Amino acid sequence: MTIKQITDVIERFAPLGWQESYDNAGLIVGRPDDEVHKALLAVDVTEEVLDEAEAEGCDIVLTHHPIVFHALKRFNSADPVQRCVERAIRSRIALYACHTNLDSAPEGMSWRLAEMLGVGKLEVLQPSEAGEGVGFGVVGELPDAVDTVEFMRFIQRRLEVKAIRHSDTATSAVRRVAVCTGAGASLIGDARRAGADIYITADLKYNDFMTPDKALTVADIGHFESEYCAIEILFDILSKNLRTFAVRKSERSRNPVNYLV
Repeated sequence: MTIKQITDVIERFAPLGWQESYDNAGLIVGRPDDEVHKALLAVDVTEEVLDEAEAEGCDIVLTHHPIVFHALKRFNSADPVQRCVERAIRSRIALYACHTNLDSAPEGMSWRLAEMLGVGKLEVLQPSEAGEGVGFGVVGELPDAVDTVEFMRFIQRRLEVKAIRHSDTATSAVRRVAVCTGAGASLIGDARRAGADIYITADLKYNDFMTPDKALTVADIGHFESEYCAIEILFDILSKNLRTFAVRKSERSRNPVNYLV
């Protein structure tokens, strides 16, 4: 099967035109007409993930984060990015990323995470002009109101999150929930305007926890933890549309952040 046949399926779900201007989603290493036989799905391209790809005979690695985000001026193995790109080229392993286009796709990243947390009746939190249902984040409702702290403990268990950083709890219970995978501080205002009781996201800074009107609880569950669902989304897309193509979920895709708790 050619790389193009595989990426066409992914891009029907999350067209590259939906990625942000700063992004580098798409085919990073390889040619569209190259033949591939087995894909490995991961959050990031790392040396450990490439170890796994080689050991398992995978000739394409599909990730959420693009290994090349900024222009590379040299290829001399000076850092992990250069080493991974050089190694992929030498080993004839194609690299493809589905990043902010997957974030903003209808039924994409935030949709999947919200559904995993039991949030229903979902709507886009920050709609895009690209089309209906396209945009960042979602907002919806739990079947019943839940104690705020207990809901965060449920998130810890459901996503295997070691630590959640959160603001003062604005309300004793939550029902309306906003979610944005990855770095979502810029959508705090959208979550507040949508009437959310709690906003689940990642990569919040110190001042982001100082919610001015005390009407919204914000919770940072970690970037990797919020985006691990990318593996499941890509697996579903490929397994449903390319039934004879071998797909493996990486066992070595791991969080680079360690916690001492």
